Amino acid sequence: MSNARNAHVEKWVNEVAEKTQPDQIEWCDGSEEERERLTQLAVDQGILTPLNQEKRPGCYIHRSDPKDVARVEHLTFICSREEKDAGPTNNWMAPKAAYDKLGKLFAGSMKGRTMYVVPYAMGPLGSPMTKIGVEITDSVYVVLNMRIMTRMGSDALEMLGDSDDFNRGLHSTLDLDPEKRFICHFPEDNTIWSCGSGYGGNVLLGKKCLALRIGSFLGKTEGWFAEHMLILGVESPEGEKTYVAAAFPSACGKTNFAMMIPPDEFKGWKITTVGDDIAWMRVGDDGRLWAINPENGYFGVAPGTSNKSNPNALKSVAKNTLFTNVATTPDGDVWWEGMDGDVPEELTDWKGNPWKKGSEEKAAHPNSRFTAPMANNPVLDSAANEPAGVPISAIIFGGRRSTTVPLVLESFNWAHGVYLGATMGSETTAAATGKVGIVRRDPMAMLPFCGYNMGDYFSHWLNMQKNIGRPPRIFQVNWFRQDADGKFIWPGFGENMRVLKWIIDRSAGTVGARETPLGWVPDEGQIDIQGLDLSAEAMKDLTDVDPAAWKAEFELQEELFQKVAGSMPEALKLQRELFLSRL
Repeated sequence: MSNARNAHVEKWVNEVAEKTQPDQIEWCDGSEEERERLTQLAVDQGILTPLNQEKRPGCYIHRSDPKDVARVEHLTFICSREEKDAGPTNNWMAPKAAYDKLGKLFAGSMKGRTMYVVPYAMGPLGSPMTKIGVEITDSVYVVLNMRIMTRMGSDALEMLGDSDDFNRGLHSTLDLDPEKRFICHFPEDNTIWSCGSGYGGNVLLGKKCLALRIGSFLGKTEGWFAEHMLILGVESPEGEKTYVAAAFPSACGKTNFAMMIPPDEFKGWKITTVGDDIAWMRVGDDGRLWAINPENGYFGVAPGTSNKSNPNALKSVAKNTLFTNVATTPDGDVWWEGMDGDVPEELTDWKGNPWKKGSEEKAAHPNSRFTAPMANNPVLDSAANEPAGVPISAIIFGGRRSTTVPLVLESFNWAHGVYLGATMGSETTAAATGKVGIVRRDPMAMLPFCGYNMGDYFSHWLNMQKNIGRPPRIFQVNWFRQDADGKFIWPGFGENMRVLKWIIDRSAGTVGARETPLGWVPDEGQIDIQGLDLSAEAMKDLTDVDPAAWKAEFELQEELFQKVAGSMPEALKLQRELFLSRL
């Protein structure tokens, strides 16, 4: 690391050191030598355990405290100066109260520990869309994960130059006491304080904290979008490339969709991944939306990842990957529920205890994770590191619904598309602590991640229309409709390419559609079902719009409208009226 450090960063680091009292300070440079040294340190301290290096070169497992295994939405705060700016869907704490409360917890918290200074770039180096952050942490696990997830080290400081425009992130694990766990975001100060947790979603501050909660606030202020969206490229056999962005709540097949392998019937078609989780989108000079993936790696859910669901994710975790809370096999490999092949007779479970086949306990935690470098992905898009980003032709919203919502539909216009995204619902999963299987409204898959008032967020989406000369078309998908026996009708996974093809054709204006009260749906025969065990009748069920079910759906949506009543844009209320009148 060169001696010419940024004076603003230096001053802030010294202030934090004075407060937290570490034994030593280490500035991270992102070098290979540093990675090897810190990995060895983590192994020596029992934070990481090496896996079988022949089977999984450069791979390690981390087992976290059983009380610290997921995001904690009830302990996540938006500390805007005015409570109304946080809005009714976020927890709010006054900035002064938060700084005081957490300041007391941080005081002396790093005595006997090393304080790591982690400079990082969110986005390709040199991109005008990239933001710089500096995370101060006492966790070597955080440093090694941030190295994978971001462009971390001296390059980020070099890009910052002598500017004061960087996100200040402070993290300490403290003693992992849930009573002292807080994740506080200060949008007006571009600052994040996180304490009392070691779980990635709470402590890798570049991820949900900066990329979405602070990012969405910056996007509103600066006129761009920070969204919980994957970005993928679709290349036709003729070499034509189209990019789409898609928002799915957790456990709705987001990473699978981002790395999808088209079925055999789609010979010559290719899917490439720009990003699997987050998209930052700005309006280009050509009037289109251009998107970058601010991340440099994947922090994916392991259970359910298999050769059937996502072969490319399995290839991405073959080397240089950190696994958290998965199970391990006797020969030092990893295992989780939903993996290919027979269930092993014996394993070591995610808590480090012996586990036998047939046990009622899960061997891997349902929210166990892998942190893998983006460069490992065999279908990484050639423009993934392009400073200008990629042009977006379609935006897709998808939830997990067993009834009501059709396989795919296209919005009539931008405001209608925003309404579809705003009212998206999904059945709950283990990634957020809480009950499973209840329909939960998750507008644009952003409910836990929007850093300001949700109603103002909808207004921002509506207002951006006037700046986007050539807006992408907006679609809604649902892979999860079930028949009367509770079985999924649509096969999903790679077969989703069939729906994506219709979306691409609609975006290019090369295929028609059938009008329904909800939006445009594919006409009979427009989705290629050749080679699928799916009748024309089942296909009709999948695209069916049942007015009675939709009237009930509107009643359910009322809850969201009530909650955000104070700031819900008139345009969305009007969309709702139009919907009801069409039904």
